[in-house]
Amino acid sequence: MKDLARTLIVRPGSRCKLSSIDPAGTHGVSKRAADARLKKNLERLSVLQYLLYAEAGRALLVVLQGIDAGGKDGTIRHVMSGLNPQGVEVTSFKVPEGEETRHDYLWRIHKAVPERGKIGIFNRSHYEDVLVARVHNLVPKPQWSRRYGQINDFERMLSENRVRILKFLLYISKDEQAKRFRERIEDKEKNWKFSPADIKEREYWDQYITAYQDMLHKCSTEEAPWYVIPANHKWFRNLAVSEIVRETLEAMDLKYPKPVADLSSIQFE
Repeated sequence: MKDLARTLIVRPGSRCKLSSIDPAGTHGVSKRAADARLKKNLERLSVLQYLLYAEAGRALLVVLQGIDAGGKDGTIRHVMSGLNPQGVEVTSFKVPEGEETRHDYLWRIHKAVPERGKIGIFNRSHYEDVLVARVHNLVPKPQWSRRYGQINDFERMLSENRVRILKFLLYISKDEQAKRFRERIEDKEKNWKFSPADIKEREYWDQYITAYQDMLHKCSTEEAPWYVIPANHKWFRNLAVSEIVRETLEAMDLKYPKPVADLSSIQFE
């Protein structure tokens, strides 16, 4: 199978034009092959998570970004389904409120960074502050422009303190988004997921694409790379994310800690 990590990564310093990426692309992978591979990845992720938890010396942070209906919830549900809940922390970042508004924009993010031994998953993240804040002019341009460097410094600090970071942009087409919105309207079990504000946000599609491209260019680093995941096909999205997370955990060369005592000398009466 093609090396999806190498194919989908945004090389540090490179310019990524989303218009050159097919959101329905599957890179030659069939759904049948993807389903089989996903099953193996999930089994392996369960083992690797246990190793991460046992070693308790490092953490993994998975950041999911994407336009509305891009599949962030679905990715968490299908890719992380086999993990032990004790070792996973999922944080969804919505509009700041209360105490969050009385601190800098990274304060609530840092609070949610997983402790060593755990996997943290961000459903949206600190990148909202160079996406929504930019598109809707919530802060002046000089302010959000400085945030790219601040975010890179923040992520470098986390990396240097044993937090491995993976960032995924779930990329769907505007037509696919409309299709998913219609499903939410027509399916009573999905009505709760739809908001009229979602339709209003579609008016800013082009502005968001520009903001995403700048985010990818300025904030894909060696310590915390971005991956653009073609996400029109949910099965390919799930495969790609699971493949990259699995490969990253394997590359960490996780080890069980040594016993605290000489087990050979332990006897039971």
